[in-house]
Amino acid sequence: MSEIKKAVLAYSGGLDTSVILKWLQDTYQCEVVTFTADLGQGEELEPARQKALKFGIKPDNIFIDDLREEFVRDFVFPMFRANTVYEGEYLLGTSIARPLIAKRLIDITNLTGADAISHGATGKGNDQVRFELGAYALKPSIKIIAPWREWDLLSREKLMAYAEKNGIPVDMKHKQGGSPYSMDANLLHISYEGRHLEDPAAEAEESMWRWTVSPENAPDKAEYLDLEFVNGDIVALNGSKLSPAQILTKLNELGGKHGIGRLDLVENRYVGMKSRGCYETPGGTIMLKAHRAMESITLDREVAHLKDDLMPRYASMIYNGYWWSPERKALQTLIDHTQSCVNGWVRVKLYKGNVIVVGRDSKTDSLFDSSIATFEDDKGAYDQKDAAGFIKLNALRMRIAANLQNRKK
Repeated sequence: MSEIKKAVLAYSGGLDTSVILKWLQDTYQCEVVTFTADLGQGEELEPARQKALKFGIKPDNIFIDDLREEFVRDFVFPMFRANTVYEGEYLLGTSIARPLIAKRLIDITNLTGADAISHGATGKGNDQVRFELGAYALKPSIKIIAPWREWDLLSREKLMAYAEKNGIPVDMKHKQGGSPYSMDANLLHISYEGRHLEDPAAEAEESMWRWTVSPENAPDKAEYLDLEFVNGDIVALNGSKLSPAQILTKLNELGGKHGIGRLDLVENRYVGMKSRGCYETPGGTIMLKAHRAMESITLDREVAHLKDDLMPRYASMIYNGYWWSPERKALQTLIDHTQSCVNGWVRVKLYKGNVIVVGRDSKTDSLFDSSIATFEDDKGAYDQKDAAGFIKLNALRMRIAANLQNRKK
């Protein structure tokens, strides 16, 4: 008899997690609680409830939670305050969703008295690390069941055979070989991995992309967009106040229309391998460009440069699953402190895959002083003669070194 009496399963209602649900019941003979998160992936979630009921899950043990606002407000926005990019390109759409899912899994274990959580991440990927690091950080005593590291259903054929044997519905797409890609979606992005993409030399098929038109087919007329910032977060689009989730939804719509946010990347996974993935992050691409523009006029130079120095480390923390770590929280405190002056508006032009900044201003926090920066007569605001001493002092160490080299010749 298993020591685990009740487990909370991160449940999508798809084939893999439906097999896991039945496998948990058979292998651990434990009570199962299902948790399905609405993170804006655009799928109907009610079927997950009906499937769980078919497996004998008690209605009180089925949790379907709308987490869209919390996801953008408490996870996406804080990450974008740091201008976070992993390995120069990836906007971390999958990575940033995992700490919220881990948090909610632990919330539900506390609510239901469960002693374990279970997830459908494979033993090859990053998600197993992200889920489990988060869970242990929030509840050190939690037990974790990762079926892909335990069972022998390691091929699609074995998985489907198990499903058919146990009366688990198998969609026609799986019978015909399944979707050509492994996909993950939320309000920030949609990702594609596997199958055709496992050859890094092969171009992704145009039919793969779901959120964005190709830049070639995007409108021939540019579209202008005004974004208003308060404390580093977008609060309004074109003058209309919106909630965080509404803002990202609208930016995705506009970005997708103009072919913005496609990425084809070979990245370094935390577990050691290189992996090729394709991503669509239309709204996030606009957010990043606009946020940097807002900071360009409001942040002190050295503060901005310090943020840029720290950002790769912060990005790795999120990518590798350390959202709930003390070091990420400490960095977040610093980042959030820098954003108190990031207030104002940015105007961008969206055109055929490009986000072009065309204007920015802050009535309260702009550090741009036109009376000093002007090429015209500044009426004594800046004495150009001061530059000579500045340059000589900064050249002093190089002049000393050059003199030494000359003496050695």
